[in-house]
Amino acid sequence: MTILKSKQTQHPASFRDPSGFLFTRKGLLYRQVNQKYAEEYALLMESGIYESLSKAGRLVAHQEVDIAPIQPEKAFKVLQPERLPFISYPYEWSFSQLKSAALTTLAIQKRALNAGMSLKDASAYNIQFHQGKAMLIDTLSFEFYKEGEPWVAYKQFCQHFLAPLALMAKKDIRLSQLLRVYIDGIPLDLASDLLPKSTKLNAGLMMHIHLHAKAQSKYANEDIQEEKTKKEISKDALLSMIESLRNTIKKLEWNPAGTEWGNYYEITNYSDTAFLHKKELISDWVAEKEPNEVWDLGGNNGVFSRLASEQDVFTVSFDIDPAAVEQNYRQVKEAKETNLLPLVLDLTNPSPALGWHNNERESFTERAPVDMVFALALIHHLAISNNVPLQQLADFFSDMGKWLIIEFVPKSDSQVKKLLQSRKDIFDEYTLEDFERVFESRFTIQKKVKINEAERHLYLMKKR
Repeated sequence: MTILKSKQTQHPASFRDPSGFLFTRKGLLYRQVNQKYAEEYALLMESGIYESLSKAGRLVAHQEVDIAPIQPEKAFKVLQPERLPFISYPYEWSFSQLKSAALTTLAIQKRALNAGMSLKDASAYNIQFHQGKAMLIDTLSFEFYKEGEPWVAYKQFCQHFLAPLALMAKKDIRLSQLLRVYIDGIPLDLASDLLPKSTKLNAGLMMHIHLHAKAQSKYANEDIQEEKTKKEISKDALLSMIESLRNTIKKLEWNPAGTEWGNYYEITNYSDTAFLHKKELISDWVAEKEPNEVWDLGGNNGVFSRLASEQDVFTVSFDIDPAAVEQNYRQVKEAKETNLLPLVLDLTNPSPALGWHNNERESFTERAPVDMVFALALIHHLAISNNVPLQQLADFFSDMGKWLIIEFVPKSDSQVKKLLQSRKDIFDEYTLEDFERVFESRFTIQKKVKINEAERHLYLMKKR
């Protein structure tokens, strides 16, 4: 078979596992399975693990395809996994999203052990949210279970899942952002130091974080090779440890309250008439343009995001407030919504490119553009609270997508007046006329409507 050398690239985040890697060819995603993983792959497929997990939406589905691998000297098979519409990262997840990802990982490990396999990786980056569920996307994470051996991914699981969840629940929800700094998981000694002393009374946290951190420190200081310190552990003991981790994580809770925008729609200045009119306009414009994907930037708890997702449009709802995103995700779970993905994002400091060569984790902007972007009740926060000039805002939104539904909130609006109470008004060019003039350098204004019983205007724009 002839190997196509054009338009094919190994995925920059897929290079650490000798079992195989992801690559793209002509815009399609594939996974090369190497010969050294042949026996494990066979057991994965024959044991029923793949079938049961993929049918349940817990493991990415794939097809075996007859195309040339890009490293034929190593190749065993080529798979074509289902392509997910959006890749998100743990530092963009709400508390309950990370919790769901953790519990899914443990459930998969338990299922694997019962079939004679085990997860060799417990990375949060191996989990994605698809159709409202947490899903494992690394088909090659399974290895043979060997009687007496401990779970090789235990430390990684604690660093990627348990430590950040404990810090978010017991200390401060904002500590989830440590995952942006420690992309290999939060070091357990750091988590142990940051957690309140009262957590040592929690049996699960004491065992899996505090004592785990001490053990790591002891072995490091004594320069004892970890392999020599391992004791044999039975499968029943492994299953008991997984159940202990599961119970510890299930008991961790965080109440989404006390943040700046968590109750935004309870304090908004919209009348019922204005709110309804705004929703009608957005729904009509989405139906008219039929976008494949929508990003709602500043989506709060997803009220307006759902105007797109309920029309079967895959929608990512971003917001800076972790409480609002938590509320959004809880609603996704409760209603079993499949087209909405809530994520935490600060637009003034968005997710950067991270990892080796700055290529393992894509930046927020690298995941653009999309068909349509919502910027509702947002521009005044960026322009006034964060001093971003209108021209830079227009440039930014033009990079984000083809269609833009944007709301202009004038200085006469009570919400803008609140923003200006504690600072000098230096925003002479923040006017409706300047807004239209600047944005017309990047967009054509297709529609402009004054919202009923409000001083705000809603625009439908198309990128030039």
